[in-house]
Amino acid sequence: MIVRVVKLTIDPERVNDFQQMFEKKKEKIRNFPGCKRLELLRDRTENNIFFTYSFWNLETDLENYRKSEMFAETWEYTKSLFSGKPEAWSLDQKAVLM
Repeated sequence: MIVRVVKLTIDPERVNDFQQMFEKKKEKIRNFPGCKRLELLRDRTENNIFFTYSFWNLETDLENYRKSEMFAETWEYTKSLFSGKPEAWSLDQKAVLM
């Protein structure tokens, strides 16, 4: 399982725009082939910092998503909301503890 973590620093005046866009797109992302789970987290002290966690069966599934028209459109809009440089990591899930 591949876990993609993306840190997004959004312009404080555009936080609502970001949240509305995420609400509109989340089901399409969750239903993209190979996506098993999608989470949006918000920093507890800096309300304009968000993290997305997406869980993918295979690295090729993640790459197919990143090459898709849906991703291109979503990312283009999201970039217009940034007040800081995004950061991203692709991680291998090694264990699930509940």
